[in-house]
Amino acid sequence: MSLGDDTGRTRTRLPEGDGDLYGGARRGGRSSSRGLVTAVGVVVLLIAAIAFANRGGDDSASADDSGDSPRAAATAPSGEKPVKAKSAGIPSGFAHDRQGAESAAANYAVVLGSAEMFDRNRRREIVTTVYAPDVAAARQADLDKAYSNGEFLANIGLDKDGKAPVGQTFVSRVIPVGTKVTASDSSAATVEVWYTSLFGLSGEGSTNPVTESWYTTTYQLKWIGNDWKVTDFQQKDGPVPVGRDQKASTADDMTKAVEEYGGFTYAR
Repeated sequence: MSLGDDTGRTRTRLPEGDGDLYGGARRGGRSSSRGLVTAVGVVVLLIAAIAFANRGGDDSASADDSGDSPRAAATAPSGEKPVKAKSAGIPSGFAHDRQGAESAAANYAVVLGSAEMFDRNRRREIVTTVYAPDVAAARQADLDKAYSNGEFLANIGLDKDGKAPVGQTFVSRVIPVGTKVTASDSSAATVEVWYTSLFGLSGEGSTNPVTESWYTTTYQLKWIGNDWKVTDFQQKDGPVPVGRDQKASTADDMTKAVEEYGGFTYAR
């Protein structure tokens, strides 16, 4: 899992033990849950640990769109289109303002926490698209090393190529719940993304069932080449809501849900 320390540096920690990785967040009930949380962190945070982000305001942005103090923001549709295009299948062309930075951070959190990160070629496309050029070049090797770590892959139930066992489906999804800009100026922004994540293996015989976790990742974004790019990040647990007494779905139901329900393009 990649985490930021008090010095602002980012470090990567691989999962401990045979943790259940279904969820990407800390799970209770067994010691292996720690490994699962770490695994999810390695996917979501590890990636984030490679970029640094700054975000900027629109050239014509009002004074209201700048400033270092966080503020509450409406969640209702603004009427502004969140993106203008896609690059490598990833939303791009975000607005050069606070809302654009929030939308970029939410979308980047989704793709950086996806199962696609376990595919070497796709991972490189994602990193090249999401991160600032200088950061992407410097971190690509680190990500390849982390995602090809045999012990890590074995702990989460995948083979050396990051593939799930026959009859099982690997799940790694990030679902943003909210975003907040804590600092911004004309060329950079700091955006917090609060999200829940699903991580694990669905299907009969899975020893790492899909579980959910909650995190808040702070992205440092920078306005580069007419778009927001990640330059750095830090992740922390929570806020975590109280769970309801709901019966867990069967392996078959979970697999069907993952296969039948697609993801979203997020916007503020």
